[in-house]
Amino acid sequence: MKKSIYSLVLMDDVVEAVDAMAYRLHTSRSNLINQILAEHLSCVTPEMRMQAVFSGVEARMEEQFRILEQTSQHMLSLQTQLNYKYKPTVQYFVELYRAPEGGEAGRLRVQLRTQSQALLSVLEAFFRLWMTLEERYVPAAAGTQYRITPGRLERSIRAADVTEEELGTMIGAYVERFDRYLKAWLAGQSDRQGTAVRIESAFRQEVQGAQTSI
Repeated sequence: MKKSIYSLVLMDDVVEAVDAMAYRLHTSRSNLINQILAEHLSCVTPEMRMQAVFSGVEARMEEQFRILEQTSQHMLSLQTQLNYKYKPTVQYFVELYRAPEGGEAGRLRVQLRTQSQALLSVLEAFFRLWMTLEERYVPAAAGTQYRITPGRLERSIRAADVTEEELGTMIGAYVERFDRYLKAWLAGQSDRQGTAVRIESAFRQEVQGAQTSI
C-alpha cells in the first residue's frame, strides 16, 4: 500500500496523547495516526489485515497454548510447555509482512532456548524429519523456505488466495499439528526409529487430500 508524506498541524495535547498510545502499542506516531484515520474513514490498513489473521490464529488455539502479549503489530507469540526434563517451553512466533514479499505472507519461527546439547540434538532431528514429511506429503508446501539453527526452525508462510480469517485458521491448525508431533517425538526418544515411522504414518494420513497449507 503506497504511502506519501503530508504535513499536519495538530494541537500539542493531541500529539502527546497520540505518542503515549503509540508507545503502549509499540508503533510509531505516523502509523497510529494512519490507523486511527483509516478506521474512522472505513479504510483497511495492512495492520488491520494482520490483526484479522492473528485473531484467526488465536481462535484455533487450545488451552495448552499461552498467547503472549504482542510487542509488535506484525507478530504474534505463542508458548507451550514440553513434557521433557526441566519442563522447557517452546515458543511459536508468527510474523506477517505488510504486503506479500516474493510470494510469502510472512514467517513462522519455532524456538526453544536451552543449553542442553542432548535436547538441541533431539530438536534438530525432529526439525529435519518435519521438513522431509512436508516435502514428501504436502504438495501445496512446494517451494517453502526453511532455516534450521540450534534450537530454532524458521519456515516461510506462503501468500494464499484466502481471507485473513482463513489464513489465521490455517496457521493455527499448522502450529497445533507441529506442536502435537513435536511432543510425540520427545515422548518416544527411547525408540527414535520406531517413533519416526509412527509419526510419518500418522502425518501422511492426517494431511492426505488436504488442499491448503501455509
